[in-house]
Amino acid sequence: MQEHHVRPAGLPPTNGYSHAVAFTGRMIAVSGQVPLDAEGKLVGKDDPYAQTKQVFTNLATALAAAGASLDQVVKLTFYLTDLGDLEAVRRARDEFLSPDKLPASSLVEVKGLVNPDFRIEIDALAAV
Repeated sequence: MQEHHVRPAGLPPTNGYSHAVAFTGRMIAVSGQVPLDAEGKLVGKDDPYAQTKQVFTNLATALAAAGASLDQVVKLTFYLTDLGDLEAVRRARDEFLSPDKLPASSLVEVKGLVNPDFRIEIDALAAV
């Protein structure tokens, strides 16, 4: 069971996330996913949109292995090396998330990620 509180009274508007999500069920934690394909090759060098799409593909694959889907994600944490990538990240994110099941979300700008060509990493919590 999930209850998405997109914009409770007294909180500002959101853009693609819920301010709070209440849930019950088995919890699945997904490690930070990066823009590498199944062969370990970088996808979308210098392309934040392509990198974000690959990261969400990886998240979906990891969730499926644990018996879950992106619709069951209750929390996402985004790590970006450049906040200028945010529009492209949001555009890609919106292709993967259901607008009626938006997870809680945090975004952090970081100095760098494990590979200097990575522009984004995302980790997730899901409730099944």
